[in-house]
Amino acid sequence: MKAVIPVAGAGTNLRPLTYTQPKPLIPVAGKPIIAFILDQLIDAGIHEFVFILGYLGDKIRNYVEKQYPNIRCEFVNQDKRMGLGHAVLTAQKEIEGQDEILIMLGDTILDIDMKSFVASNRSCLAIKKVKDPRNFGVVEFGKDGEVIKMVEKPQIPKSNMAIVGLYKIKEVSALLKSLRHIVDNDLRTHGEYHLTDALMMLIEQGVQFDCLEADNWFDCGKKEILLETNAKLLDRQIELHQPTPVFENTIIIEPVYIGKDCDIKNSIIGPHVTIGDNAAIDYSIVKESIIGNYAMIKEVVLENSVVGNDAAIHGLCQSLNIGDNTEIDFG
Repeated sequence: MKAVIPVAGAGTNLRPLTYTQPKPLIPVAGKPIIAFILDQLIDAGIHEFVFILGYLGDKIRNYVEKQYPNIRCEFVNQDKRMGLGHAVLTAQKEIEGQDEILIMLGDTILDIDMKSFVASNRSCLAIKKVKDPRNFGVVEFGKDGEVIKMVEKPQIPKSNMAIVGLYKIKEVSALLKSLRHIVDNDLRTHGEYHLTDALMMLIEQGVQFDCLEADNWFDCGKKEILLETNAKLLDRQIELHQPTPVFENTIIIEPVYIGKDCDIKNSIIGPHVTIGDNAAIDYSIVKESIIGNYAMIKEVVLENSVVGNDAAIHGLCQSLNIGDNTEIDFG
């Protein structure tokens, strides 16, 4: 089975951080989002991947090839971002002829029984109950619990079960044919070619879908959710962490993740802080935050902040979301 990983998005909701770093490479709890996805799929027995690249795609390709040399990877470019359906169709050459494929969004972390999902006898969707389903693809069920309809971002939802970015498709040829029909006839929903519409066409052709509910769903597209994900994953991994290094005149409040070769002194770090490699922090308080590689922070109080790689901050502040190679001086 091949896994198709769309990672072409620009991550506009996380700008300016994503001006220089693709969203799948943003770290949470000590490793990039894409690493959580790949580790989970590899553990479920998948070793062939098709990455659909776009914005800053070279950085994602370089990371995958360097960090995962033992998996088989193919890379295709989605030159124009016109929806998830269009993204999957971009990889037609790489997936046609497959008995089944798995599709997983490259910016979403799921708590789900992936091995059971992969082993499903029929096509399968990962779903999760949400409070407001109007911003998601939604599954509607019949009286016997069967999937009877899928709707992308319904204005008047008839279900609160959202599709959460993980799909197993056994009818690969029929899916590609449906996607081609949608694109060739310019059948857009909310301005894009959606995978949900192609799956609905499969239902109309008699394809039956199983559903598996995720225990947790972290859609890391906004700063607040990114920080929440970082905190929850740090809480979960606290017992797995190596002993935290001792830093000069510094208090560490677990859980935290501190990268290699960091220079930290005269500070209070934590809880729920991820710090990248080679960061320097002095006379600062940092909590509930993500700090990038080679960041320099001095005389700062940071809370609920995301600081990019090579960023420098001096002075006093409370909540930031700044990109790479930025310098802020509050002095």
